[in-house]
Amino acid sequence: MKIRFILFLAFLISSIFTIHSQDELHDKGAFDQLIIRGATMITGDGAPPIGPMDIVIENNKITSIKKVGAPGVPIKEDNRPKLKNGGKEINAEGMYVLPGFIDMHGHIGGGPNVDPEYVFKLWMAHGITTIREPGGRGLKFTQNLQKKSENNSIIAPRIIAYSVFGEGSKDPITTPQEAREWVRKNADKGADGIKFFGAEPEIMAAALDENNKLGLGSACHHAQMDVARWNVLNSARAGLTSMEHWYGLPEALFTDKIIQDYPLDYNYANEQDRFEAAGRLWQQAAKPYSDHWNKVMDELIKLDFTIDPTFNIYEASRDLQRARRAEWHEDYTLPKLWEFYQPSKISHGSYWHYWGTEQEVAWKKNYQLWMTFINEFKNRGGRVTTGSDSGFIFQLYGFAYVRELELLREAGFHPLEVIQSATLNGAEALKMADQIGTIRVGKLADLVIVEENPLENLKVLYGTGAIKLNDQNEVIRVGGVKYTIKNGIVYDAKHLLNEVKEMVDQAKEKENYQIRQPGLTK
Repeated sequence: MKIRFILFLAFLISSIFTIHSQDELHDKGAFDQLIIRGATMITGDGAPPIGPMDIVIENNKITSIKKVGAPGVPIKEDNRPKLKNGGKEINAEGMYVLPGFIDMHGHIGGGPNVDPEYVFKLWMAHGITTIREPGGRGLKFTQNLQKKSENNSIIAPRIIAYSVFGEGSKDPITTPQEAREWVRKNADKGADGIKFFGAEPEIMAAALDENNKLGLGSACHHAQMDVARWNVLNSARAGLTSMEHWYGLPEALFTDKIIQDYPLDYNYANEQDRFEAAGRLWQQAAKPYSDHWNKVMDELIKLDFTIDPTFNIYEASRDLQRARRAEWHEDYTLPKLWEFYQPSKISHGSYWHYWGTEQEVAWKKNYQLWMTFINEFKNRGGRVTTGSDSGFIFQLYGFAYVRELELLREAGFHPLEVIQSATLNGAEALKMADQIGTIRVGKLADLVIVEENPLENLKVLYGTGAIKLNDQNEVIRVGGVKYTIKNGIVYDAKHLLNEVKEMVDQAKEKENYQIRQPGLTK
């Protein structure tokens, strides 16, 4: 009897290979066949969760999605997709599977230009399988990493590479013709799009027109130096496909002025001046649901405009202590990144010259008005995507992306709308919805698997998980992405986080460094 049981057990193990440990699956390349078994599926297109589902992946394509039972009822094996010889399985019963997340504002390296490997592993550990790089260390640098990501020679999300307008020009672009020539050269270099900060109106109009003729994407941070004559509405009418942050939007909503109410001793090169004044900008715009407010919103929606708000990157403005005491800094923030965040008159975004209650209260009001616009934009059919802009202002890669999801929820998005913004909306904005963004047969195998329900609590997507009290009155941690699947390759997310922690530990040891709060020596 014992021998018969042992033989049966051996047969079961050999015929149904279920992956449990990272050594069995982490970064092993795409499998000829991979089946995710028994998961509850969140498709990314607004449909409610459904499960248990078996998802079959063959050579990086989803080839079958099948409902294999009912909740709380044992699954009958006869009703399930069959495993081929050499195929692999992930037992995901009780888990949730979502499309891979898309970060629409992902700088590779941030302000201090940290190592891309560090950045990529933090992104991948949080389920981010595609990023749009809105101009960083130069197009060649980004394209080199883009190619390595495409052929899976590095652990990295899929990279959509944008150039900063004017990058590489010997002299500033001063005419519409020069703008068109630069745009054509940028396309010839293989860029996927352009990141603008603003320019003379005739130059912006020419550049966007030429870019659209070539079918490339575009994004704009409407910087204050040019926004008085060219705001978001000007850009949208000229063919801009997406705006970053929120600059330029309140200006389009002005009814009693055309220029922001700057303090008379304001200096844009002073970071505190810049961000403190920005925190009072939404209060100068038309009131929510007023005629002009509605008119601007409706026109942007009609133009199929995309808004990528990046709420998280400004959150320290409304609660500095929260941002700099986030629990992940101790283990996952590199010393050079922590130093870059500190109060400084030199580093961009380190505007804590004397930041206090008055500034934070203004920013809290700013957020209320900003979020009201974004939520209503979504309600009326406008496209809102998810971007993090990490590497600045105490926002760490991956962790900041999850915080962005929470802030979309705060703005009024249903959790399913949050996930849609993080997946399908980004894919649509990138014109890649036929490949990524939802869990559908025929699409690429970019997926996220998590053991807890992210709709119930988005915090379970943080690498550090969520705090929970169990039935034994014990404090435990739950969540954290379990597996990230990109290009059909399965990565153990917690293993990637451990590798990041090792990088940080080694950097601290080498520099004899200890994270301290600003102004404290002990």
